[in-house]
Amino acid sequence: MLIQMHSTKEGYRLVKLASGVHSVHSLAHRETFHPVIGPVAEAEALYVKQLHLPERMATHTGEFVIWDVGLGAAANVLTVLKATRAATCPLRIISFDHTIAPLQFALDHATDLGYFTGYESAVDDFLKHQRATFTDGSRTVNWELHLGDFPTFVTQTLANTAGKPPAPHAILFDAFSPAKNPAMWTQPLFANLFRLLDPQRPCALPTYSRSTMLRVSLLLADFYVGAGHATGEKEETTIAANSLDLISEPLDKTWLKRAQNSTSAEPMWEPSYRQAPLAPATWEKLQQHPQFK
Repeated sequence: MLIQMHSTKEGYRLVKLASGVHSVHSLAHRETFHPVIGPVAEAEALYVKQLHLPERMATHTGEFVIWDVGLGAAANVLTVLKATRAATCPLRIISFDHTIAPLQFALDHATDLGYFTGYESAVDDFLKHQRATFTDGSRTVNWELHLGDFPTFVTQTLANTAGKPPAPHAILFDAFSPAKNPAMWTQPLFANLFRLLDPQRPCALPTYSRSTMLRVSLLLADFYVGAGHATGEKEETTIAANSLDLISEPLDKTWLKRAQNSTSAEPMWEPSYRQAPLAPATWEKLQQHPQFK
């Protein structure tokens, strides 16, 4: 529950949540970033802990690559930086969004939001140049921004034979909800995103939704899919990966039966939100996924 809003500027408001922490609210989308439990708590539960980032980076050799899909007000990135600061491997973060306005707004309210501490100058540099390189503990961080439409970026990157960004070890997927931003939740997007992964580089993608439609979309894109950690506001989320070893609770045949009976399971094949049961062809293909063999 939201209990206070103030400081409107350029389509955003600073919101005080019932938990007492602040977050950012988008007036245009009528959605609050990280509602209920707040930015840091959600990022820690959904991404840091679920992806085992401190442990993975502690033993990693070479550059560790994170794709931050839905930069927003940068709470996910900054929480990951703080949680993994003891790591020594170089870190590359590639953030994607169509605007930097919420991040600029958030930096203007850094004291209230709290999670910018120690990274103010890096964020300021990132906003000015759409990239920042800095020393964080004993590691080097390279943080860059791809400003624009993410589905278009994915499609164009697949078509290019050169200049592709490095494949990720982890993806922080935090787009606005399917009802507000359907283009970010289509099955073709997830299929194309899977094609950009390196089969020799295990990669996991957690996100806050637990919808059957999303999970079917990911499975049909060739991801392995499992039940994700609770975030405080949701008792279950979703995690997908190109390696079953990164999924602790894979969806099983009991879930598959529920999907068959669901009235909202057919993927969105086009960027237009709707709900529908599984089509017969989709159901047949879903049963063939190696996860259910």
